[in-house]
This record gives sequence, C-alpha cells and structure tokens, in this order.
Amino acid sequence: MSGATRVLALGVVAGVGVWGGLTAGEQGITVAVLREAAVMQISILMGRDAAAMPDAEPTGTVIYWRHPDGLPEWSATEATTADGRAFLPVRASDDISLDPAAAPVPAVEATRTVLYYRNPMGLPDTSPVPKQDSMGMDYIPVYDGESSDDGSVSVSPGKLQRTGVRTTEAVLAPLAASLRAPGLVVLDERRISVISLRADAFIETVADVTTGSTITEGAPLVTLYSPEIASALAQFVTDVRSEGRQREGARQRLENLGVPGDVIDRIAAEGLASVSIPIMAPRSGVVLERMAVEGMMSEAGETLFRIADTSTVWVIAEVPESALMDIATGAEVRVSFQGLAGAPLVGRIDTIYPELDMMTRTGKLRIELPNPDGRLRANMFADVEIMLGQTPVVQVPEGAVIDTGDRQVVILDLGDGRFQPTPVTLGGRGGGMVEIVTGVAAGDRVVSSATFLIDAESNLNAALAALAAPEAGQ
Repeated sequence: MSGATRVLALGVVAGVGVWGGLTAGEQGITVAVLREAAVMQISILMGRDAAAMPDAEPTGTVIYWRHPDGLPEWSATEATTADGRAFLPVRASDDISLDPAAAPVPAVEATRTVLYYRNPMGLPDTSPVPKQDSMGMDYIPVYDGESSDDGSVSVSPGKLQRTGVRTTEAVLAPLAASLRAPGLVVLDERRISVISLRADAFIETVADVTTGSTITEGAPLVTLYSPEIASALAQFVTDVRSEGRQREGARQRLENLGVPGDVIDRIAAEGLASVSIPIMAPRSGVVLERMAVEGMMSEAGETLFRIADTSTVWVIAEVPESALMDIATGAEVRVSFQGLAGAPLVGRIDTIYPELDMMTRTGKLRIELPNPDGRLRANMFADVEIMLGQTPVVQVPEGAVIDTGDRQVVILDLGDGRFQPTPVTLGGRGGGMVEIVTGVAAGDRVVSSATFLIDAESNLNAALAALAAPEAGQ
C-alpha cells in the first residue's frame, strides 16, 4: 500500500471513528473500546498482525461481574457461584458483549462427506445442496456412513443415552411358558366297586351304612337268603359229611354263586349249612350308593351298593385343540382349587385322551393326584396350569419385538452405535419372553427398549437414500 493511500485510509478511519463515537455514546460503549477497535483497524491497514500485538492490561472502573466459567450469567455487584467461586470483574476496557461465546464446531464435521440433505420435518424430500423448506428451516445434512441400503442406522452415544436405548442378549434356554385350563375332579374309575348278587335272593339285614359312609375292607354289608345258594350249600355239606372232604365241583359252584371263601371254609369246618349268607365290603372307601333295603327281593345282577376308594382321584382338564401339539404325557402341572387354601398341588399328565369334543373343540387330559385326607371331592372345579416349553429355544424379551400384525422385527445391535432391523419368525411366549424361530441366533444383542425410535429412523433413512440418487442428478 502506497503512502498516499494509507493517509487516505487513515482519514476515512478517523471519520468513521467520529461517527462511531457518537453512536457508541448513545449505546453506552466506552471510548476505550473504540480506541482498541481503531488500533486493530489501523494495524491491519499498516500491514501488521493485530493478533501479534501485545494485549493491554484491562483499565478503567469495574462495570459488572461475569461468571468465571463464561456462562451467560452477570451481576451488577460482587457475587459468587453456587459452588462458592467468585465472579470475575469486567472493567471498562474489556469486551462488553453480553452474548455467550459460540460453541466451537467439532473438527470431525469438516472431514465428513455430506451425501445429501433431508427434510427437517421428516418428509420424503431430499436435496443435493443446502436449502430451506417453506417455513425457513434448514435441511439436515446426511453424512457418509449414516445411511446404507440395508436399512441400518448409526446413532451417536449421546443420542443413545437421551432416548433410553437399552440392549440385551438373545439366550438359548427353556421358555417359561404355561397354559391354563379348567379342570374337574372325578373318581378313579379303577377304584370303584359295585356289590350285586349272582342269584335271586331275599335281603334279611342291612348294615348301618348310608350314602357317604366310610367303611373298611371286609366289613359286613348285608345278610341274605337265596334258595339256589341254600341248595348248593346243602349239597356241599352232604359231600363233606359223607366223604370227609370237599369236592372241588361243589366248592366251585358256591364260589360261582358269590359265596365268600371264608364262609365256605367255616361251613366245611363246622359241617353245618347256614341259611343266611353274609356279604362283605370288597374294599375300603366311601359308600356312593345304597340300594339294599331289608326284606327286599333282589334279582341276580341288581346293584346293592357302590363303593369308591378316594385315596387317589383324577383331574380332567380341557385344553384347546390348537394347544394339544405342545403338550406331552408326563408334563408337569400345577392344580389349584378355589375351595382349598395353600400352595397348588403338583402333578403330571398321566393320559391324553385320543378324541376331541365335537362341540367345544377341546381335548381332555388326565392328571392323577393323591388324596389321602379326602379333601378333594368329586365334581370340584380345578384351575390347571400346564408347564410348556421344556426344550431350550432362542428367546428375547417381548419388548424387543416390533409386531405390527403383518411383520415382526427386532433391532440388532451391530456395535459401534450401528443398528439394523431384522425380520423374525416368532414362536411361543411366556414369562415376558418370546421365542425367535428364525432371524436371530443365541448370543446376538438386540434392542430391548426405544425400538420404535430406531426402526422409524432406519425406515426414513432407507426411503431418503432411495430418493437421494435421482434428485442429485437433476
């Protein structure tokens, strides 16, 4: 710069300084600040580096106090921060700008390549160059590495923390699934006895037992007189008296007529035929039905008593047809009863019946339960919980699955802040977990919370990436 040019420039600076001084006076800016600005401008005009000039010590009176960390907090008097540090004084020659310092732009942004710019409102609109939408909002840059054709998405650590993204590992373990079904207590049909006669007879006496009475094996029930049995006994006694021994044919005839063996032995020992024959209880249990009445004529085959041993009972459960394939004989069950307090009874499925109910489309299961104290009574309602899924399967938390009805997706954690939606095929559910048949292997990490946020961003990035190439060429 020539000398004449510099003189002219100094004159211009001086004139601007006079006008600026008047304006600054109106705004409360001190002369010291204007002087410092003028020195910087003159140094530039004279070819000097203003940054190389030595900083002058702050001068003038203290006009306010500022936060020691540079935060936008000021005080007209001396003050301290919340942690006890004193505010710094600002003198008249210092910078009096009250605006907080702009945050420095990370240097990494300068090295990243912008692929395209997407609409700030999430609309399917991209641009190869920076622009604004109709509301004046800047389009958001999409950098290289943030978009991919496979729908994966990169999320910064800060955003992961703010959105509450959590991941968990897919495990291989038995699924804690169960099926509840209604049940009904019934008697064990193998422990029911019917007492009837094999010949016509007259009932002479009946023991003091009624329906609901508990009896023991061998207890007398009735005494009877039967002409046919009396004739067979007379022939048997005659054979014993005449020959001194029992004929097998005569004894077998009595047994066929239902005469107890101990009665036959007693008659053979005494040599006397008895007119009245006692009938004993064949098992211990509860009298379910009493049809015998003193003096009645009972025909052959007519039921006199029904007795059931209730030390073991069955529970018949009905399960839907769709669930039968997941149930196997021997599976553990827990049976609870509304009328009984305490923990559920534990048993196992003894039999799966081979047919379905045509009306309800349900199958029947049989569970055998011990009943030594007789608390379980026939026709009691039961709540049966059948434990399923004893085979280990790959499973993830239910919250990790995005199920829209026509698709099921989980978000795989690829590491380094990258996530990828993956379609999966679901199996059973139970205990807050869901079985993954295909799509995820044991050991893979999946997102268990904030899955919809990542899935939405991935879908948006994939859609924008498809639109970016055609628009960039326009």
